[in-house]
Amino acid sequence: MEYIDILLSANFWAAAIRIATPLIFGVLGALVCERAGVLNLGIEGIFVVGAMCGWMAVWLGAGLWGGILIAALAGAFFGLLHGILTVPLGLSQHVSGLGITMFATSVSYFTYRTALPKVSSPPRIEAFQPLDIPVLSDLPFIGPALFQQTSMTFLALAMVLLVSYVLYRTPLGLAIRAVGDNPSAVEAQGLSVFALRIGAIMAGSALMALGGAFLTMSAFDAFFFGMINGRGWICIALVVFASWRPGKALLGALLFGAFDAFQIRLQNEVGAVIPSQVFLMIPYLLSIIALVLVARKADYPRALLQPYFRGQR
Repeated sequence: MEYIDILLSANFWAAAIRIATPLIFGVLGALVCERAGVLNLGIEGIFVVGAMCGWMAVWLGAGLWGGILIAALAGAFFGLLHGILTVPLGLSQHVSGLGITMFATSVSYFTYRTALPKVSSPPRIEAFQPLDIPVLSDLPFIGPALFQQTSMTFLALAMVLLVSYVLYRTPLGLAIRAVGDNPSAVEAQGLSVFALRIGAIMAGSALMALGGAFLTMSAFDAFFFGMINGRGWICIALVVFASWRPGKALLGALLFGAFDAFQIRLQNEVGAVIPSQVFLMIPYLLSIIALVLVARKADYPRALLQPYFRGQR
C-alpha cells in the first residue's frame, strides 16, 4: 500500500513533471531534427552548452528570459554547424553528432574555467521560482502537481502544442515531414531541401539547449560539470518510443520522469537493504523495456540518416 500511496501523491507527480521538463525540450528538439531526416547526436553537448550559456548569461545580468534566449541561440549555432556538416557536405550524421557533443561540451567547460578560473564552487543565480496560479493552484491533486511548477515547465508544455501544430497544421510542417520522407519530391516542388533540413536542425537544437537551460535556471541555480548526466541520450531513445509524434513524446518524457521520481522514493523506503545503484538503474531499465515493445511498430521517417544532394533521384 505504501507504493500505491506514492503513486497517488500529488508531490510525486509534481516531481515527475519537474524531472520530465528537460526531457520534453530535448525529445521535441530531436523529433524536429529527425522529422527532417537528420539524426542529431550532438544533443548531449547541446544540453551542456545550453545549461552553461543560460546560467552565465543570467549571472552576467541578462535576466532569466534573456538567459533562455541566449541558450536557444547557442543551441541553434551548434545545430547550424551540425547541419552544414551533414546536409550540404553529406558527412556521417553519427560521426558529426558525436563530434558536436564533444566540441560543445569542451567549449562549455573551457568557457566556464576561463571566466571563473579561481572559483571552487559555481556562483548562484536567482532561478525561476514555482508559480502560484490563483484558483488553479488550489485545485485538489492537479493544483500542486501541475500548477505550482516554474515558468519553464509551462514553456515546455506550450512547445509540445506549438511543435504539434506546426508539423501537422501548417505548410511548413508538411514540408519538414516531406523532406524527411522523400526529399526528391520536395525539390521537385521547387523547395530547398538544404534550407528546410538546416532550419529544422537549428530549431531542434535550440529546443535541446532549453532542456539544458532548465537545469541551471529552474531545477538548480548553478552550473556543475556532469549535471546533464545522459539526459540527451535518453531523449534520442524517447523519440523512437514516441514514433516521432509530439504527443507521444510528452507521454514518454512523463513516463521516464515518473520512473525516476519513483526510484528516488524507493531509495528512501528500502535504501538501507538494497544498493542505491539498483534504484538508479530502474528508470533506464523500464525505458528500455518500453522502447523494445514500441520500436518495432514505429513509423520512422523514410529518409532518416540518408544524405541528399541536388538533382538526386
